[in-house]
Amino acid sequence: MCGIIGYIGEKNPVEVLINGLKCLEYRGYDSAGIALKEKDEIEVIKSVGKIVNLEEKIKSQEIMESHLGIAHTRWATHGKPTEENAHPHTVGKVTLVHNGIIENAEELREKLKKEGVTFYSETDTEVVAALINKYDKDNPIEAIEKALKEVTGSYALGILFQESEDLYAVRKDSPLIIGLGKNENFIASDIAAIIDYTNKYLLLEEREIAHITKEKVEIIKDKKVIGKEVQTTNLERDAKDKNGYEHYMLKEIMEEPVVLEKTFKPYLENLDNLPDLTDYEEIHVVACGSAMYAGMIGKTLLEEYANTKVEIDVASEYRYKNIIYDRKTLVILISQSGETADTIAAMRKAKENNVDTLAIVNVKTSTIARESDSQIFIEAGPEIAVATTKAYILQVGIMALLAYKTALTKGLVKENEKVLQEAEKLPRLIKEVLDRREEYKKIAKGIYNKEDIFFIGRKIDYATSQEGSLKLKEVSYIHSEAYQAGELKHGTISLIEDGMPVFAIVTDDTIKDKTVSNIEEVKSRGAKTIIISNESWENQKLQIVVPKISPYFQPILIVPTLQLIAYETAKLRGCDIDKPKNLAKSVTVE
Repeated sequence: MCGIIGYIGEKNPVEVLINGLKCLEYRGYDSAGIALKEKDEIEVIKSVGKIVNLEEKIKSQEIMESHLGIAHTRWATHGKPTEENAHPHTVGKVTLVHNGIIENAEELREKLKKEGVTFYSETDTEVVAALINKYDKDNPIEAIEKALKEVTGSYALGILFQESEDLYAVRKDSPLIIGLGKNENFIASDIAAIIDYTNKYLLLEEREIAHITKEKVEIIKDKKVIGKEVQTTNLERDAKDKNGYEHYMLKEIMEEPVVLEKTFKPYLENLDNLPDLTDYEEIHVVACGSAMYAGMIGKTLLEEYANTKVEIDVASEYRYKNIIYDRKTLVILISQSGETADTIAAMRKAKENNVDTLAIVNVKTSTIARESDSQIFIEAGPEIAVATTKAYILQVGIMALLAYKTALTKGLVKENEKVLQEAEKLPRLIKEVLDRREEYKKIAKGIYNKEDIFFIGRKIDYATSQEGSLKLKEVSYIHSEAYQAGELKHGTISLIEDGMPVFAIVTDDTIKDKTVSNIEEVKSRGAKTIIISNESWENQKLQIVVPKISPYFQPILIVPTLQLIAYETAKLRGCDIDKPKNLAKSVTVE
């Protein structure tokens, strides 16, 4: 995800800025840039690709001596990853970097064009620069305040003004901190970017503007200077590993675009890197918890598009069932840790019956990875929070790719470049979904004091509902159930009461009309419905709309919304989010 670092002081700002950018690389990015300022000159250097490209570009040219600068790593949302679209952006006398999404950027762009502004990029960020420049009348704070009154969306901004020797910052819905040093100060989107220089910082709250010199920091809100408590990080591994996030769960959700891109890369380059499932007459998917729900999505896709018979079992049941292996069978085992006791036992049961096993696993040295016949490794990296998030997304992604390859190999679909192109776009689309945290906070505020919640859906949306329900109950301790939407009328609808939240997931056009009828059934009984879909719904107050893509990958855009709703709800309830009561990360006992 995008990263910001800014510096004012006596050190060489280039060294500080580049070091800070490198500490933010975990967020993922496709371009980087810095802006340096001295007197009334601002110099901007940008490059596409890795930070090393930016370093080489800086080394190849003569750079001004400076005491002040800002820098940025960008992951493209508005516009392709090009130097023109990379940050920082300059319009007139204003240069800035930006994290977040400006929702009314196009409306503002057209308005500013009519006023004579020329734009050179496709970004929403350049629009903010132009707007602040419009109001810049030798009073930077006033210019920022006036401009942001017209902006709708999320932002963390680091700003340079040509006629000021100081650094400015402001934020809304996107994190930004102010680092405090001796004769130097910093801004950063993440404590990791400045930890090498200081362990003291200020938390910048919503719409607070920071006016920063090397000697002092003033925080202004509503035209008044306000006091702020100085925070101190203990520099311990725990704090640094969270990369500035309050919880591991949130950090790991935000890493989803990066790890998905890394996991998909070898398979999008060559689908033959995936195993061939067409030799098998039947597939058994065996897993526990969230991994089983990922398997449910895989089952739906394999049956729907690849005409493949799939059975799915909870590992704790599978290990004790009398399985009749009378067809050529593959057992797919899904486990983040690779040490899940019941799944290990299921794998060994299959192997005792001379049945092939395929593991989808995160830990390459784990028991399941070592003992299975073949493996697909997801690249989630360490997952510390008990409730799985990024690993689940990758499990779903691998099952989707397996279904597509199987359908292709069987000749049930023609090779479709669009499917793979949409797979390549997924990391950026997930980032767009993750950047809309205000929507999820609003939903959380409406449900956090409830004690019973339902999730409903049909076909693949039911499988997604299962994971959404589990995530909510895992971290918030709210009683939650997922039901096939059509099954509600067979008894369970009697539990619907006035004001009860019901999440309805609707992405499958083939069954949409039936799901709509079920939604109306619960609404007529007083339910408070929240619809999560890939299209907008008229006359529906509470809804979340994600981009519409290939049905192979649609659940991957729905689930992050459910994860963040669960996280924000648990936070409002004061729960121990990373370590929910009675739960362990890896269930290594039966």
